[in-house]
Amino acid sequence: MTEDKIAILALVRTPGVGSVTIRQLISYCGGAEKVHRSDYKKLIKIPGIGDKVARSIIAKHGWSDAEKEFEKCTKSGINLIFYTDPTYPKRLKPLYDSPVLLYSQGVIDYNAVRTVGIVGTRKVTDYGKSVTETIIRDLAPYQPLLVSGLAYGVDITAHRACLKNGLPTVGVMASGLDVIYPAAHKRTAEEMQATGGLVTENPLGTKPDFMRFPARNRIIAGLSDVTIVVESAKKGGSLITTEYAQNYHREVYAVPGNVGSLYSEGCNQLIKNNKASLFLSVEELAKDLQWVVGKSEPKAPSKYDKPEAELVFEGFTQDEGQVLAMLKKGGDMQIDEMSWQSGIHLGKLATLLLNLEFQGMVRSLPGKKYALI
Repeated sequence: MTEDKIAILALVRTPGVGSVTIRQLISYCGGAEKVHRSDYKKLIKIPGIGDKVARSIIAKHGWSDAEKEFEKCTKSGINLIFYTDPTYPKRLKPLYDSPVLLYSQGVIDYNAVRTVGIVGTRKVTDYGKSVTETIIRDLAPYQPLLVSGLAYGVDITAHRACLKNGLPTVGVMASGLDVIYPAAHKRTAEEMQATGGLVTENPLGTKPDFMRFPARNRIIAGLSDVTIVVESAKKGGSLITTEYAQNYHREVYAVPGNVGSLYSEGCNQLIKNNKASLFLSVEELAKDLQWVVGKSEPKAPSKYDKPEAELVFEGFTQDEGQVLAMLKKGGDMQIDEMSWQSGIHLGKLATLLLNLEFQGMVRSLPGKKYALI
């Protein structure tokens, strides 16, 4: 296991090798260690692998840095989660641009029953701060994992409100885990690790360069079933997060603000352009998402319920049978995850699910999820 982790880190540290290339290499070679044991002739035949990358891998240019980084992570209690690991967040796994490796610190349940992202301006107003604290307080009975970015303003208000109300919260960082940004939030970041923690895709020592924040925002959106924008100017990182959330088929809500308020312009525009639902209260949100208080969603009794032994899929096409079997095994599933597991293109899968809905076999749920009836 140690060698495999170092082998993965070495690929991440190899110049010219990104997430897509790493997936390609491992897919063709059968594992990270096997990539490093491959010769030039084998590597150069892999699509997308050129002479420079092949020679860098053979020369083990990233290996020394990987060994040092693995040792630092081990000493600091940082967990390395590769995308093929069973512990990799299930909400991120099916996404086309999901990180190939996560650096995680704390006791984060990435696969919590419910996850909520809260984002907003760094220049939060008194109104925005009050709304954020109220949302967190009212979310507490539903015990979601709260996801945000540890930044000034709405983010840190949300994290601190979670600590106050006993909610687990994770801060997604645009830097390495050893570079807390902003430094003023270091104490809060440490307190969060008791029930939640910190996560990033960036190696140790990475500075929070401007270009890394949009990439950070996609992870916030990907980890969240629903993203709530509390306050946002007409342009800002929060709106980038909502774009990612929409691309991932996740729910987006925006808190309305006064006409003319600089830091409500973005939220009001999202609502006006039907890019976000109007957020009025957690009670309304829970109703929309069919949440009930508790850690699991009880299955509503139905006249269609049958003992498992009687549930057969005769009379359906091969693809329909595959979808039904997947839902039978996995329970409620998002369409992106179903597409990733089955290999069926999203467009075709959407048609299959619609046909199965018409036949009374499948029902659609909030958050682009589907379940057997």
